[in-house]
Amino acid sequence: MKNISYTKHKIFKSDIKNVIKSLQNDYITQGKYVDKLEKKITSSLKVKYALSCSSGTAAIHMALVGLGVSRNDNVIVPAVNFIAITNVLKILGANIFYADVDSLTGQMTPISLKNCIKINKIKNIKAFCTMYLGGNPENIINFYKLKKKYKCYLIEDACHALGSKYFFKNWNSIGSCKHSDVCTFSLHPAKTITSGEGGIVTTNNFKIYQTAKLFRSHGIERDNKKIYQKINRYWDYDIKSVGLNYRLSDINASLALSQFSKINKIIRMRNYIANMYIKSFSDCGFVEVQKISKTNLSAWHLFVIKIKNINNLKQKELFFKYLIKKNILAQQHYIPIFKYSVSKRISEKDFNGAQNYHKNSFSLPIFYDLPLKYVNIISHIIKNYFNEK
Repeated sequence: MKNISYTKHKIFKSDIKNVIKSLQNDYITQGKYVDKLEKKITSSLKVKYALSCSSGTAAIHMALVGLGVSRNDNVIVPAVNFIAITNVLKILGANIFYADVDSLTGQMTPISLKNCIKINKIKNIKAFCTMYLGGNPENIINFYKLKKKYKCYLIEDACHALGSKYFFKNWNSIGSCKHSDVCTFSLHPAKTITSGEGGIVTTNNFKIYQTAKLFRSHGIERDNKKIYQKINRYWDYDIKSVGLNYRLSDINASLALSQFSKINKIIRMRNYIANMYIKSFSDCGFVEVQKISKTNLSAWHLFVIKIKNINNLKQKELFFKYLIKKNILAQQHYIPIFKYSVSKRISEKDFNGAQNYHKNSFSLPIFYDLPLKYVNIISHIIKNYFNEK
């Protein structure tokens, strides 16, 4: 068995054809594919506005700017997450607070959010951000109720969850923003579908959309009425606010658009592989896997297991080395943010869930082209390691 990474992108022949076609157009940036992609997203997710951009991090930055997050605003994020939102919030000068997570799912919960507010005595919350680690959208309605209670914004960091759904009165797509103010996605090659590098912002709020859209392209404002006047001043524009270049090229958009047409097919395969893992570990008392509610459809970006027999990071390191010898390249998603040097002033005492999650959780290989026989081989190797001890 050759080395198996925890993930691998899937590019179909039709994707390649679509990218080649985009390269033959007059415009390979700010052309028709970006517009087509954004229209496809709005219609598929049933959301009013969608913006494509150059990365998932750019999407987060645009969303926060769209919400008006600025210096000294109070924002709460999960203690286990990729570093992107923390970095952006630091750049914006916001006050960042970390909420603990569930030790199995690695996700912030409504209870841990309320505890964070209580412990830190936070008043005047600007926003809090959920993160659907692994692709399973949990606690959406309860978070929505807390958003209403605290009169603040709710951001869905759905970098793992494009294609995920939840049931409330009917099936809702993540990104529909039915119970949030804004949602962000990543189109990195590790995610459900890819544009190479890219991101998406969705919202039903025109002001958020318009502010984020201007920020995406240097703050440039064009008066369309002027463009079509007899003078034809197509070169005329104004800049009234600060912005950056976070645009997605048409080349990247053409790949994402082609991939998007196969997203259900890709997610079905990921669910099939996840269920094979779950069945394989069903007779193993020392392995816990995340349970997906019947009211949720997970994109299964990650398949995370928790091993009860691992009691410290040293044991975890030995287990990782064992897997590497067996050509299984498991991964850690993620190291708690308070453990990074950039966050070294944060006390760890209020993060028991995050500490436990970090101690004994792993991401196992799951991707579209993973040979199904490998699922049983991987689970067998893991069970043998602990049964022999």
